[in-house]
Amino acid sequence: MSAVATAYLDNLIDRLSALRSALAEPMTRAEDMIVAAARRDGRVFVFGTGHSHMLAEEVHYRAGGLAITVPVLASPIMLHEGAVLSSVIERTPGVVAPILDRYGIGLGDVLVIASNSGVNAAPLEAARYGRERGAQVIAITSLDYSTSAAKGGTRLADLADVVLDNGAPPGDAVLSLPGGEQKVGPVSTAIGAAIVNAILAGAAARLSADGDAPIYRSANMPGARDINARLVARYRPRNPHL
Repeated sequence: MSAVATAYLDNLIDRLSALRSALAEPMTRAEDMIVAAARRDGRVFVFGTGHSHMLAEEVHYRAGGLAITVPVLASPIMLHEGAVLSSVIERTPGVVAPILDRYGIGLGDVLVIASNSGVNAAPLEAARYGRERGAQVIAITSLDYSTSAAKGGTRLADLADVVLDNGAPPGDAVLSLPGGEQKVGPVSTAIGAAIVNAILAGAAARLSADGDAPIYRSANMPGARDINARLVARYRPRNPHL
């Protein structure tokens, strides 16, 4: 392994270790919200634009994941049909409401919004949309990056009920290359996925203590077909991506 690859992994490990203590309290509150939503038959929506949308896909129909999760997936705010256009759209006011209207987000639900920079129009509008409809909002964002980028304006962190600071630096990349100012090694996706999976795992454990938690099983494990079929039948009417 190259020295740069090793440095990246070391950097990521150090950041995750630091966040374990720094986020203990807000992650507990986020877990409480998700458990409460599950107990009242609510849902946990996950929204992001650009690369942040991968956190929505990460939780969707996931082996070992909770079936109450619903990804918000719309091509204009993702990357696969036009990354340059997507970058424009996520900064364009008025785009998000028609996307979120499809999902029926409301009272008793949780809306997780991932946005590393925390200042673009789409995540800010998503947070306002969720709050107006009675959902609780959890933000996964970089406070350093959003504070720098907002220049005194509104950040996603200002609109959320719980803020999970991923600790990523402005610009996301963490490693400087010799002989230039460019940096490589973005960390927000890896850290964000770890945060959201840790919260959902904690929530699933608490729900399991109550009884039968709605947890998907990997398709190649014994009993998976029946378990997953029951969960899909239960949640498909309220998850358009199943």
